[in-house]
Amino acid sequence: MYSDTHFHFQKLTDNDPETGAQILSDMVNSRPVFALDIGVRCDDLEGRLLHMAESLDSIDDKTTRAMAEKFLYFTAGIWPDVDEIHDRWSAMETLEEQIADATAGGERFAKKIAAIGECGLDHHWNPSNADERDENDFDDDTFEGERELFQMQIELAKKMNLPVIVHSRDAFEDTLDCIKNMRYDRGIIHCFSYGIDEARAFLDRGWYLAFGGAVTYTKKNKLYEMEELLRFVPDDRLLLETDAPYLAPVPLRGETNTPLNIHYTYEFISAKRNITTQQLCRIVDKNCEKLFKL
Repeated sequence: MYSDTHFHFQKLTDNDPETGAQILSDMVNSRPVFALDIGVRCDDLEGRLLHMAESLDSIDDKTTRAMAEKFLYFTAGIWPDVDEIHDRWSAMETLEEQIADATAGGERFAKKIAAIGECGLDHHWNPSNADERDENDFDDDTFEGERELFQMQIELAKKMNLPVIVHSRDAFEDTLDCIKNMRYDRGIIHCFSYGIDEARAFLDRGWYLAFGGAVTYTKKNKLYEMEELLRFVPDDRLLLETDAPYLAPVPLRGETNTPLNIHYTYEFISAKRNITTQQLCRIVDKNCEKLFKL
């Protein structure tokens, strides 16, 4: 039950193993089939794995520890940060080195790297000064570099036969264009924020769509469209996520999010699809098993 295909464990625990141990222990009680810790920088995988190991080892009960370790998986990827875009060749080299080290035979999580990402395109802050960025950071070279960095990671996923976790915000056409260029259609459009037409374009190519807590606070004038979208996505392409520590669902909006809050999103979406929460859990679990070959 309550699988979560996208959260940032190190950030939501503030890198504290005791906090991590408590969250993992509580997650065990909700019996997830799958829980995916997401990478965002070229060099963060090593530290994330170390922190997860320390958090697991801080769980006193051996059975609880084993159950938590069983459902945990990881990604490695580069979010479209401006610095990483400009240094993309070196960043990709570092990313591949960290993946190689993590998947070496004797490593604890050697068989737990489940996807590449999150990677993609984010034009929400262009060309405004949101996210502490200046419009001068986003010239034509940067836009092209962003596309190239995304496509390099799709190519890596193809080489490793892994799904891709795609971040796409205010960049539908460019995202779809990059995917078409790479001819690789296996993965998730995370925190899906487009409409039915855009959903159909991704679904027709075989992509999964993941929804998080943001759907629970859709504006009233957009609620009907959101409900239609949630009913439109077929059972075999639907996934749920928290993006913790971000995007806490109603009634916790504005608070620090954790994977423990995902049941609110399951309850919201199951009601819109006119099924039980348990049925939705089974749908998501089955999709996780298929996409990630569990």
